[in-house]
Amino acid sequence: MSLRSKLSVLALALSLAVPTLAAAADLKIAYVDYQRVLLEVDDGKAAKNRLQKWLESRQKEIDSQQEALRKEKETLDKQASAMSEETRIQKATDLQKKVYELAQKWEQSRGEAAEKERKEMEPIIAKIDEVISKIAEREGLGMVFEKRDSGLVFALNQYDLTNEVIRTYNTSKGKASAPKDAPVAKDAPKK
Repeated sequence: MSLRSKLSVLALALSLAVPTLAAAADLKIAYVDYQRVLLEVDDGKAAKNRLQKWLESRQKEIDSQQEALRKEKETLDKQASAMSEETRIQKATDLQKKVYELAQKWEQSRGEAAEKERKEMEPIIAKIDEVISKIAEREGLGMVFEKRDSGLVFALNQYDLTNEVIRTYNTSKGKASAPKDAPVAKDAPKK
């Protein structure tokens, strides 16, 4: 390939790359710590408290049944020498069955807890997504990343929308949407 051909190819490649680089320079991005938003918005705190109370009540129920089974085992151990072999085996089998049923109940409670958490958080997450979209549109952001799950290793704090999302979410309670020309929060991404 001649020098002229090489220069022509290089000029063509640069002419194609420059508009792409210019567009990338105009791209504005930000990130949100979604987990922190979920824990700090008012609805998230209320949902967490409801879930915690439900879990505590289930745990108390399981603990009381576990204690009853422990006492039943102690009684069986004390009376085992006075029982016939057949009776002792039957009572031990019944006790083992109760322990198995309690373990199943505990597993079922874990599944119920996960489902309950999903149902509680689903509408909150939808509203958070809506708030993030409105902020991104207002600020002209091309992308908003989730801080923990996006693979984001480092970003300047000026690109963090977390505080603004929390504030906007909590102040927009009962309102259809925040006004488009709302003032920009001090911790919004810099343009």
